[in-house]
Amino acid sequence: MAGVVGDTLPREERLVLVRELRKQNASLTRRVARLEQALAATQVELTAARTELAAARKNASTSSKPPSSDITTPPPSGKPKKSKRRIGGQPGHPKHQRPPFPPDRVDRVHDHKLDACPDCGGRLRPAPRAPRVLQQVEIVARPLRIDEHRGHAYWCRRCQRLHIAPLPPEVEAAGLLGPRLTALAAYLKSACHASFSTLRRFFGEVLGLSLSRGYLAKVIRKVGRILQAPYDDLLRRLPRQKGLNVDETGHKENGKRPWTWCFRAEDFAVFKIADSRGSDVLHEMVTADFRGVLSCDYFSAYRKFMRQTGPGRAVSRTCSSAWPI
Repeated sequence: MAGVVGDTLPREERLVLVRELRKQNASLTRRVARLEQALAATQVELTAARTELAAARKNASTSSKPPSSDITTPPPSGKPKKSKRRIGGQPGHPKHQRPPFPPDRVDRVHDHKLDACPDCGGRLRPAPRAPRVLQQVEIVARPLRIDEHRGHAYWCRRCQRLHIAPLPPEVEAAGLLGPRLTALAAYLKSACHASFSTLRRFFGEVLGLSLSRGYLAKVIRKVGRILQAPYDDLLRRLPRQKGLNVDETGHKENGKRPWTWCFRAEDFAVFKIADSRGSDVLHEMVTADFRGVLSCDYFSAYRKFMRQTGPGRAVSRTCSSAWPI
């Protein structure tokens, strides 16, 4: 039919028809874009509704919730059946995706475009749709920056002496490793429990910086000296706390058995490695001036500490346990 119309209509009418068709096409394109937006909003609402429904149906048999949370579910009767639960995400489990990085954290943007249709080779025009985005995090080829500080030498002809320009105090104190790299070494050694051999391999193989185990030990000792002041401040705050959770555990170190004590306050925790598991550690850390609640187990050191600090004060320093004091 299109061929018949094109053959019978005059050229002017054909031009008018083409303009009308273009207008209709533009109108339909806008309508399709609006419908796609409405469909996307509907899909978001549907996903939220499915998530709420899945949460409402979630129990110990379909999730990692403990059975004690199913207080409204009656206990099964008869012989227990074999669980049909499979490993991994359960039916109705909401999908978890990490949020994208904000634009201010993106260093480079790579735009990938098409020159022609990959199916027929035809011409393409931009579609009213957001691009597909994949954010990739990568370590740079040289993650380290090496700064060289030079203290230039000068000769004074008046006093006949050689003078060298001093380096900044913070640079002199840091030495080979800057503050951030020193903090990274301390984090790996303490929080990640890495050995000095593991630290040495990490710095050498990952960062390309050759360091000896002896130098790394020197760095860790320096960090310990730096942290001594805030540690002492936390020690002074312990006796003034309203409540403390205290516990201790033993471990082996160089053929000996020291004890690591943990004193947990409301907004901070203090660790103490001691050779003793006795009440002397409590006298040293908590002191007899403590007026709060001491939450602990029924170990004899805590009961001895309460007796030694006076019977009139034992009520204010309650020892939480499964047995009465």
